[in-house]
Amino acid sequence: MPEMGPAGSVTPAAVNEEIEKFVRPQTFPLAIRMAKPGEPLPDRVRSPATDMGIRVAICQTFSIARRYGWGLAVGRDDLSCPLAKTAFGFEAVLPYYAEGNLACGMYTETPEAGARTEAEVPKFPLGEYERIIVAPLGRTSFEPHVVLVYANAAQVMRLVAAALYRQGGRIHSSFSARLDCADAVIETMRTGRPQVILPCYGDRIYGQTEDHEMAFTIPWGQAGDLVAGLRGTHQGGVRYPIPAWLRYTGDFPEKYRRLDALWDEERPPAGAGGAGNRRRGEQGS
Repeated sequence: MPEMGPAGSVTPAAVNEEIEKFVRPQTFPLAIRMAKPGEPLPDRVRSPATDMGIRVAICQTFSIARRYGWGLAVGRDDLSCPLAKTAFGFEAVLPYYAEGNLACGMYTETPEAGARTEAEVPKFPLGEYERIIVAPLGRTSFEPHVVLVYANAAQVMRLVAAALYRQGGRIHSSFSARLDCADAVIETMRTGRPQVILPCYGDRIYGQTEDHEMAFTIPWGQAGDLVAGLRGTHQGGVRYPIPAWLRYTGDFPEKYRRLDALWDEERPPAGAGGAGNRRRGEQGS
């Protein structure tokens, strides 16, 4: 039985255990926390700039944490991605960005279209948070704001079913092929709802996320419901690996069926016993 926290709430390690058991993702599920200015950092987290000598994109941070099993604390000086600096409120939204210049020519045909795209990117207010902290869910020492799981489409489907188990309905997500880090963290925290995440172009370049991968996020406050949903839907028959229906008689090519027919022709008529076989043996002797 997974370890329970105060007031019956699940712990990060317990939620990780249930996800590993019922979903079996190939990489570590992640705990994500947005740290306010001056908030002390948890133990055993690396700063990419100070401890690794590199600057990173946030999607790259996700991949380091989920593939290496490391905890990281990433602030403005650790970030290489101007889009993430803007969305996460580490830098101001400048007119050059808001006018669509970064999107135009790559993602949109015109600056006007780019401006509409940038306007819909989820954003934190400037200065509200100082760092994003990312660590494997099963090893974290802090309370996350968001749980993030990278997985294949069938595994994400499994998580969606679990998230809807108690409340029903549908999960509503939106996609733009850009800034999936904002979708995963900012949109999940802002709406307080689970999200299906389509890894963006940058995530596939800098985070080296693979073609078959999608992702799923859920607010930490709903982690207990997710655990209940994983158990309940498993009991109801929704499982991973998907239990394919295999109890059927397959159809084969006509030449294959002809071999069956030849065998049938060689068999004695019903009730003839072995007489037919004996007669064929006598004729050949």
